[in-house]
Amino acid sequence: MPEKYDAFLLVSFGGPEKHDDVIPFLENVLRGKNVPRERMLEVAEHYYHFDGVSPINDQCRLLLDALRTEFAANGVALPIYWGNRNWDPMLADTVRQMRDDGVKHAVALATSAFGSYSGCRQYREDLEKARATVEGAPEIDKLPPFWNHPGFVDTVTDRVREALAQLPGADVVYTAHSVPLSMAQSSPYEAQLREVCAGVNMALGLRDPILVFQSRSGPPTQPWLEPDVSEYIRNTASKKIIVVPVGFLSDHMEVLFDLDTEAADAAKERGIEFLRAGTAGTHPRFVTAIREMVQAAQVAPPAYICRPDCCRPATRPPARPA
Repeated sequence: MPEKYDAFLLVSFGGPEKHDDVIPFLENVLRGKNVPRERMLEVAEHYYHFDGVSPINDQCRLLLDALRTEFAANGVALPIYWGNRNWDPMLADTVRQMRDDGVKHAVALATSAFGSYSGCRQYREDLEKARATVEGAPEIDKLPPFWNHPGFVDTVTDRVREALAQLPGADVVYTAHSVPLSMAQSSPYEAQLREVCAGVNMALGLRDPILVFQSRSGPPTQPWLEPDVSEYIRNTASKKIIVVPVGFLSDHMEVLFDLDTEAADAAKERGIEFLRAGTAGTHPRFVTAIREMVQAAQVAPPAYICRPDCCRPATRPPARPA
């Protein structure tokens, strides 16, 4: 295999690991965004409900362990690094460590399967900002969103199949993080979600998919993708529901609180049987898919890394005159 890359970097969102981390973490997440402080404090309570610990970092550690095993078993001789957007280990610290270890050119994967500004391009910008703070930083190429990689689609299909075995005959409802309509309209995010959901349902012989959204954080005046998952549950005629967090790779806070707590409570209030399907996590087919993406990038990097023009931010309308 050509030695195009000499390291692999997992890039993730990050999350607090103790009570005192919560507010500084959320301030990092919301810096520069028009989110009222009251909303930030409301979200903080979600973390306090779990003693201030987000499971996302432990989920990354498990994935990293699985990738080390997968790489070693398949001749991918790349050291593996991990850096976060919003909490330790921060990207700049990881890039500095990579430089000190002699890394020259790394390939990176962000823990986001679908294309949007926040799920793709912003991670590229984060990487460049981190590199700008480190003299002699290695080059870093980011793999594109992998929503249509057969290994990811197979993994989602298997998670839905597992859930249906536990709750036969249930209606399957897919959910993903809501984004502002302006972002949705300038990216392939919603179309990619719908294509994956349709493919999974077709593979399992299910009817047309139902896609809902969750975890919106913007002001009420700003339109975001709808319907909200809990609102859908409050109005559905279904008696049994499986919620599939197709837009999330691991069981982090938006899954544990917004689905396992809030959506489950909404279903209980209506007497609906409720089951939440598993996320990709460390499913063997998903771990293999990541290794396959890295190997493909080694052989033909231009075809397997993000294009310079991918997932542009939404264009803001011109300011209205006073």
